[in-house]
Amino acid sequence: MEFTWSYSSLKQYLNCPKQYQEIKVLKNFESSDTPQTIYGREVHKALEDYVRDSIPLAKNYQGFKGVVDELIAIKGDKYCEHEMALGKDRQPCEFNDENRWVRGIADLLIVDGDTAYIIDYKTGSDKYADSTQLRLMALMTFAHFPEVNHIKGGLLFILKNSFISEEYNRSEIDKSWEHFLPSLERLDMSYESGKWMANPTPLCRYCPVHSCEFNKG
Repeated sequence: MEFTWSYSSLKQYLNCPKQYQEIKVLKNFESSDTPQTIYGREVHKALEDYVRDSIPLAKNYQGFKGVVDELIAIKGDKYCEHEMALGKDRQPCEFNDENRWVRGIADLLIVDGDTAYIIDYKTGSDKYADSTQLRLMALMTFAHFPEVNHIKGGLLFILKNSFISEEYNRSEIDKSWEHFLPSLERLDMSYESGKWMANPTPLCRYCPVHSCEFNKG
């Protein structure tokens, strides 16, 4: 079955196939903003403007300046909110290409010769940190920047001043793709079979899919 995906959409499917179907496939509902998601977008925009255009950080974001200045000091070409996409052949394509297979946006990508740095800003807790998004962005970076052989990635939990690092090498590309295959096979099976099972959790009451029997909100 042909479908497009991203880290966030695949994560949504794994969390609850039913929610994914209602929002992504049937489009019966839309994901709603929360104070947390709004704040996250505002922080990302402020950091993008500061790194790319040297626009001063607002007073309430001044606490982020030190750690972001360390990123700015890294040698290399800097790409803020950099869009990348791949076709099913895992070759680069335009972000909005109608034949794209997967796409994503790197919060900050720095390319210095054969080495790249990928930084993903996080405004939530580092308690359940997941580096899967970094791995996917590394795979797309290897495809879009053929000169890059080594990538240093990091989840920067900006409110905690916490940094979780990962490293990836071009020689391990096939192994990295294997990390995603079981989840993508599950998603493909749902498309093929039309079966999208709900995954009830205590968070169901916050779900935008109000028609679901498990949504008691």
